[in-house]
Amino acid sequence: MRNREVVELFSRVADMLAIRGDQIHRILAYRKAAESIEALGRDINVVYDEGKLTDIPGIGETLAAKIEEMLTTGRLEFYEKLAREIPPGLVDMLRVEGLGPKRVKQVYDKLGITTLDELTAAAREGKLRDLPGMGAKSEAKILAGIDALARHGDARLSIGVAWPIAQMMLDELARVDGVVAAAVGGSLRRMRETIGDIDLLVAAASPDAVMDRLATLDNVESVAGRGPTKTNVVLLNGLGVDLRVLPPERWGTLLNYFTGSQAHNIRLREMALKKGLSLNEHAFTPLDGGAEILCATEEEVYARLGLPLIPPCLREDRGEIEAALAGRLPALVTLDDIHYDLHMHTTWSDGTLSVLDMARAARDSGLRLVAITDHSVSLGVANGLSVERLRAQAAEVRAANEVLGPDFRVLHGTEMEIRADGTLDYPDDVLAELDFVIASLHTGLGQPREQVMTRILNAIHNPHVDMIAHPTGRLLPDRAGADLDMDVVFAAAVQTGTILEVNAHPARLDLRDTHVRRALEMGVRVAINTDAHRPEEFANRAYGVATAQRGWATAADVVNTWPADELLAFIRAKDERASRPA
Repeated sequence: MRNREVVELFSRVADMLAIRGDQIHRILAYRKAAESIEALGRDINVVYDEGKLTDIPGIGETLAAKIEEMLTTGRLEFYEKLAREIPPGLVDMLRVEGLGPKRVKQVYDKLGITTLDELTAAAREGKLRDLPGMGAKSEAKILAGIDALARHGDARLSIGVAWPIAQMMLDELARVDGVVAAAVGGSLRRMRETIGDIDLLVAAASPDAVMDRLATLDNVESVAGRGPTKTNVVLLNGLGVDLRVLPPERWGTLLNYFTGSQAHNIRLREMALKKGLSLNEHAFTPLDGGAEILCATEEEVYARLGLPLIPPCLREDRGEIEAALAGRLPALVTLDDIHYDLHMHTTWSDGTLSVLDMARAARDSGLRLVAITDHSVSLGVANGLSVERLRAQAAEVRAANEVLGPDFRVLHGTEMEIRADGTLDYPDDVLAELDFVIASLHTGLGQPREQVMTRILNAIHNPHVDMIAHPTGRLLPDRAGADLDMDVVFAAAVQTGTILEVNAHPARLDLRDTHVRRALEMGVRVAINTDAHRPEEFANRAYGVATAQRGWATAADVVNTWPADELLAFIRAKDERASRPA
């Protein structure tokens, strides 16, 4: 088995345990293990051969033994045993908006339904409405979810698509009379790279007007359900949106609870119980029956538990609570810290503006320095530059610097292709003429690990290569990227002083958050760049910053925040650093 197959099995086990009603900690253990293996930058078979499975976050001896079984036998006895009790087809039902594990178990126990097709038939025949806790409205909601799934599928949506939709809807809801506050929740507020649905949270004395307005928004296809404080709608693109409205005095607990993650919230509830309190979206409630403790802000929620406010992007139960208790939460890099963009394209390759106009747009977006890095000749589909064209472009960069004056700097660079045979597009003497050199993988991403690792390490060890852009080459949601041993990549980057990029385009976000954290632990310097091909893409910088924040990055870790002289000196010193022994 390979990484993805282990991830799939562990994910299915977690879903089946949830349907069976197992303890939440056991379910979360499998989910976290699946997430850790999905984020693992190494072949899990190699990690197993090294005897280091338990070094993977969330993998203890028990799960390591199960991984060993999968890798050595190609099967997992525990999954097969579980499948005899919980039909695997039940997992598919969880894809339906509004169907949780308990409801899936109910339709299985009461009606013997084991597949999504059987569920569809039963709902259309009116067989679900008589189940305990159901009714005609619940049945109609499930049918609407099934229809939406059939029309639109259940693929997770890029944050770059979901965030603007959510903000547009929030802007409309914020205009409703009586609304005091409005925010996104869930994985979108935590700035995960993809989201399954949108959570909208509103503080208002009366929820009805807010929920009425949501139902009339232009991008809403249908209302899937409505209660006293909650409305569920399906958008025209198939995305589900949940709106929750509570009074302003309960805003802090509402915002905290529905931001998640589930694992983070469980830890908070456990801390509350130790203080004699229960915690939900409404309030803290003393276990001895005393009056509710309301929290109008999230700061109050965390303070009640003896914690400082933990930034939403860190709330994944990856050590943030321990760091908060110890006073070691990082001072995360912010959007305002970013002064430079070291990766962008112009009409010389596949961009839409000239060098001067792209630089002006960057300056207008608040930047002080940019690198013009058009594609090299091997990427013919992007109109890559020959050596002759690259040298001709230098004159245009010089002219742009003269026009823009001393307070803004334009560097002449390239995004050079790392060819399938491991060689680079330009010879060293040409690279030496440039201010900034990026090397990238765009093709041959499916090569065996040994081959693709040789390619990227050749680039990292070239003294003229300053940065590796979007290191794995992945494209969300469908292209996984190259099979790289990320620890080896990080070690080489540290040894040579090569910068690794956090590409801010929402289809890339590469390095991903977990890779950023590991890279920083190993001492890698990262850059947050937009890879902009048109001026409006400079706004993507926010997604790159959020990804770096999720990787616990501070401003000092990110070269785009440094004083310009310090950054340029770091770039010039690459040759010297690369020559030092490991």
